[in-house]
Amino acid sequence: MQLRKLLLPGLLSATLLSGCSLFSGEEDVVKMSPLPTVENQFEPQTNWSTSVGDGIGDFYSNLHPAVQDGIAYAADRHGKVKAVNLSDGKEVWSIDLAEKTGFFSANRPALLSGGVAVSGSNVYVGSEKAQVYALNIADGSVAWQTKVAGEAISRPVIADGMVLIHTSNGILQALNENDGAVKWTVNLDIPSLSLRGESAPATAFGAAIVGGDNGRVSAVLMQQGQMIWQQRISQATGATEIDRLSDVDTTPVVAGNVVYALAYNGNLTALDLRSGQVMWKREIGSVNDFIVDGNRIYLVDQNDRIVALNTEGGVTLWTQSDLLHRNLTSPVLYNGNLVVGDSEGYLHWLNTADGRFVAQQKVDSSGLRTEPVVAEGKLLIQAKDGTLYAITR
Repeated sequence: MQLRKLLLPGLLSATLLSGCSLFSGEEDVVKMSPLPTVENQFEPQTNWSTSVGDGIGDFYSNLHPAVQDGIAYAADRHGKVKAVNLSDGKEVWSIDLAEKTGFFSANRPALLSGGVAVSGSNVYVGSEKAQVYALNIADGSVAWQTKVAGEAISRPVIADGMVLIHTSNGILQALNENDGAVKWTVNLDIPSLSLRGESAPATAFGAAIVGGDNGRVSAVLMQQGQMIWQQRISQATGATEIDRLSDVDTTPVVAGNVVYALAYNGNLTALDLRSGQVMWKREIGSVNDFIVDGNRIYLVDQNDRIVALNTEGGVTLWTQSDLLHRNLTSPVLYNGNLVVGDSEGYLHWLNTADGRFVAQQKVDSSGLRTEPVVAEGKLLIQAKDGTLYAITR
């Protein structure tokens, strides 16, 4: 059950302490599935690993590596950003964005939470302190720094000369790629209670398509910041506040003229890109980003089932249910296999044809939270303790 990303900080614990009825009267006990036994058909190899600060610990920070031109960029929550050679993991540069407080005092952490993204000559990362940083790819020096409308906990998206930021308070902002100046702001509205996470926008044909905590998907004209259409894909229903959560925290996927979007407690929905009209929907929910590959959709649902569906109506092709409640990462396709990580630090490799396990690999005992990244023949994943791994098969 992926309420690990819950909720607006402190709200859940405060509510539980006060005795309010977020949950039903009966206590739900969620047990993590035991580690399945897998006979490896191949042995994934760790090419190299390198430490990137202290990682994210037990905090929700959506930090994962990004790659451009043979260099991998990664960050930790405290403020360290590091560039390494993709070939061998050797450091190119590192910088600490933590606030300097004095000779005898500890630096104040930057609380980096959204990123990393790289495009052109800059690396981009956002923070819980509502700061977005653009760093020079050559040496990590700060090219510009901009205060945005709220916590920048989703990945910055760079397109058409703009850096798009979706903040935790439901604001979508476009920053000038060159100097960080705010070009426009769109308020997407948020309910009183929501999951801690925001949809990074997808971009296509001059539009930004983004999910919101109100259960809607919105298309915004990028040059003017003008709303084109909105479509609800998840309705707040149920007996408890948790049941009524309807966030669209996943990044929509645009394939041709179709937008695929996925909500928590909601639906997997196919929308017409031009009008936003619903083409089909399937009752399945998640907070993890998903994959559209050809005529197939691969996703991890909110109970950690791995599901393959077709793009013509969302018909289920196969389901893998042996990893329930292991707090899986978003899936990634690598060398013909589907790969997910889990909170105990394992990578699970699945056959895309039938969902059967083909390999299992223990990577890091601190656990894996953010999705793997495929780049230049390698699979990169960053553990909760900050260690960055490059894996091949």
